[in-house]
Amino acid sequence: MSQKFQVAGMTCGHCASAVQNAVQAVDPEAQVTVDLPTGHVDVLSEQPRADIVAAIENAGYKVQ
Repeated sequence: MSQKFQVAGMTCGHCASAVQNAVQAVDPEAQVTVDLPTGHVDVLSEQPRADIVAAIENAGYKVQ
């Protein structure tokens, strides 16, 4: 299932990698696409949205 997130606080490639790694810690098979300039994160995963949001926020970013 495709899920879209607006993530605040990402400013560099390291931030994008941190978000991607956080999502893949919840679902290693997830496909994660981060658009750094806009803050959009697209995730293809069967995991519940709340679990993905929690993983991103635990990595230090805010899901809006």
